Amino acid sequence: MMTRSALDFLVELKANNNREWFEANRTRYEQAAADFFDTVARFIQSLTSFDPEIAEVMPDPKSCIMRIYRDVRFSKDKTPYKTGLFAYVSKGGRKGALAGYYLHLEPGNSFGGGGLYLPEAPVLARTREAIETSFDEWNAIVTAPELLAAFPDGVLPSGVLKRAPKGYDETSPAIEWLRYKGYVTQRFFSDGEVVDEPFIEQLGDCCHAVMPMVAFLNSAIESDTP
Repeated sequence: MMTRSALDFLVELKANNNREWFEANRTRYEQAAADFFDTVARFIQSLTSFDPEIAEVMPDPKSCIMRIYRDVRFSKDKTPYKTGLFAYVSKGGRKGALAGYYLHLEPGNSFGGGGLYLPEAPVLARTREAIETSFDEWNAIVTAPELLAAFPDGVLPSGVLKRAPKGYDETSPAIEWLRYKGYVTQRFFSDGEVVDEPFIEQLGDCCHAVMPMVAFLNSAIESDTP
């Protein structure tokens, strides 16, 4: 599980985001990374208790964890390291096109949830088609009391179009959702919650609530329709 020392490392990394400091504190980073690996392993185990697709593939935690090194090639911000630890768990892998569950740990900004963030155009087209044609089912999923209890802000967009996407009518009952460029949920956790023993259980309960949406999106993405 995560420890206070791991969070302390991330606090100091944010204040000293340079290679010299990082190399001088590499042992602390490796311990924080080990703590996060253990947390992700427990997170995956929690997911397998209710999501049969995760249970079937049983992802290796290492394959779900993003690197801490930033890609600065096209960024004005040249700081070399991310200031949080992130994992994405999906049956398609962290680089795949499928919806899944995620965990971001950063002092003062830790969150978890599930969904589909900024998918590529062909994937988004499939999800929109499914939402349009099965809107009653989609609406029941995203307004379910269990989902809204776990994520009071509901399902959030990862970007929104100003107008209806090409091929869809502005008067469609699903138009609000069709304008979304992605579908995500987000539950924030305090630093105290992150290092507390019940954290994984709490996170798992939240992800259980969003599983029907993840399943709906993946069914659409994997469908045979264009």
